[in-house]
Amino acid sequence: MNRSICVLPGDGIGPEVVSQSLKVLNAVADRFGHRFEYEEALIGGAAIDLTGDPLPQTTLDLCRKSDAVFLGAVGGPKWDQGNGPRPEAGLLGIRKELGLFANLRPVILHPQLSGGCPLKSERVAGGVDLLIVRELTGDVYFGEPAGRGCEQGLRTAFNNMIYREDEIERIARLAFKLAGERKGRVCSVDKANVLEVSRLWREVVIEVAADYPEVELSHLYIDNAAMQLILRPGEFDVILTGNLFGDILSDEAAVVSGSIGMLPSASLGEEHALYEPIHGSAPDIAGRDLANPMAAILSAAMLLRHSFGLEREARAVEQAVSAVLAAGFRTGDIMEPGMRRLSCSQTGELICRKINEQD
Repeated sequence: MNRSICVLPGDGIGPEVVSQSLKVLNAVADRFGHRFEYEEALIGGAAIDLTGDPLPQTTLDLCRKSDAVFLGAVGGPKWDQGNGPRPEAGLLGIRKELGLFANLRPVILHPQLSGGCPLKSERVAGGVDLLIVRELTGDVYFGEPAGRGCEQGLRTAFNNMIYREDEIERIARLAFKLAGERKGRVCSVDKANVLEVSRLWREVVIEVAADYPEVELSHLYIDNAAMQLILRPGEFDVILTGNLFGDILSDEAAVVSGSIGMLPSASLGEEHALYEPIHGSAPDIAGRDLANPMAAILSAAMLLRHSFGLEREARAVEQAVSAVLAAGFRTGDIMEPGMRRLSCSQTGELICRKINEQD
């Protein structure tokens, strides 16, 4: 298989974790007889510094012609001051321009990292393996009109929460399909007791559920869902929700895994897909070879699975990550007494070695 990947290293630790992920993809290519071609482009703060634009047109053009897009991270305090362009606009922009309507965020508590989970052991005794399916191109982030003004002499700001039924149906069908490949349960999260938008959300999700009788559907209000995610995370399979609620829940769920440095993500559209770790740019450790690259490497596994259809290769990467953890190796964010500490680059090299050692 020959495939092209647009690489967006971005800001902070982005270039470091991306570098290790490409090492792993190359190890997969060598092991299984594929060829992956990479071409880099600018996004976020790095793009602002060189072009003044967090999402240059050249970047979009390269993303559109590539078979997949791999992103490191965007943002940092350097660009937080003043009224200039923000790096995060590049991330929101690429989602909109590429039509990336679905964000998949698997949350898995590896048994080797259970000691790092902040929840009581009885809360996660049965393990945690859930998938958050978040709608990504609607809701308050993109609803129009939006802006700031002045009413009665007071500064006023407004954002519109808007969903069309086709947007809800599209993300719901993906969630039910994925649930059918997992444990067969979808929990739809909304605020239908208060919001008209959520009432439409629930109506459409129920209509879609009729086409998937093998999948069990339940509903939770967002406030209760946030509580249950901490009280009983192991009882969730697929959580389906909108852009705003999904943003909150997926970041909350991140702590269950023991470290935000362990969580990958995929953003899928009808024609394009983008993969990125969720940990952000971590500017305090950038350039010091301290970052945990496992979230980025697991994002590369999602790329292999969802964009290239290479399930065996994706599992090889995931098994290599598990093997490294089982052997007692840790980066600083997941370090425990008695474990052996690795740098970012050492972690990538060891995962590559584990891939090559597999039967």
